[in-house]
Amino acid sequence: MANLKKYNGVLKLFVIFLTLFFIVSCGKQNYYVSKIEGKRIPITEKENQVINQSEQANEIENYIKPYREHINKDLDSVLAYCPVTLDKSNGKWQTTIGNLMADVTLKQGNLVFQAREKKNIDLCLLNNGGIRSILPKGNVTSRTAFEIMPFENSLVVIALKGEQIFELVDYFIATKKPHPLSGITFTISKDNTVKNILVQGKPVEKENLYYVATNDYLANGGDNMNFFKKGIQKFDLNYKLRNVLIDYFKEVDTIPVINDVRVSFE
Repeated sequence: MANLKKYNGVLKLFVIFLTLFFIVSCGKQNYYVSKIEGKRIPITEKENQVINQSEQANEIENYIKPYREHINKDLDSVLAYCPVTLDKSNGKWQTTIGNLMADVTLKQGNLVFQAREKKNIDLCLLNNGGIRSILPKGNVTSRTAFEIMPFENSLVVIALKGEQIFELVDYFIATKKPHPLSGITFTISKDNTVKNILVQGKPVEKENLYYVATNDYLANGGDNMNFFKKGIQKFDLNYKLRNVLIDYFKEVDTIPVINDVRVSFE
């Protein structure tokens, strides 16, 4: 019996030892850097990388070159001729390029509006700031149109009552900028008020409905043209103003220089 108890005691101590051993071995271990290795990269390998990148760039260039040449050919094809440079900075209340832009927008827009709605556009108002380049003397191309109108603005027609036409003219006088106008004329009196407003040669009536061509930015009240937001009806013609210009350029041989008086003074 004495020997059995002795072995039981040893067995218990052995079990306790194993338990403590496993607990310690499962605890958090600390790692230390024991060895650092390095490797030299020959310069020739970097040169090979540069060469590979250059080859890839050449492959990309060769792939897109035909497309670029095709696009440039379309953009640089001569569509018309402009006898003088048209510049939006030459004129206090109206400019030759502004007159052209407004007239072309009204004319080309009417073709679409009449076909779709069986109605006529009465007048056009654009913003001077929307003209981003001159129309230089010489050959006129599609690229010219992209330079003048680089934005994706589209042609919109808003039905306004005569009351808003009065607001439109008041806005024009207040901003003192040569915003492109077509289809409307008026006189600014000595006291800076307006009179003799005519749309298509007829006096404006407050309750009459007028169809006004503009761009989608202004139609939503851009440049503080809030009178457009009072419109009775809105027609989106899905016709980019840039394409309006391009289509017009294709139709004429020589760009006209339009100097008729639209805003007069007492």
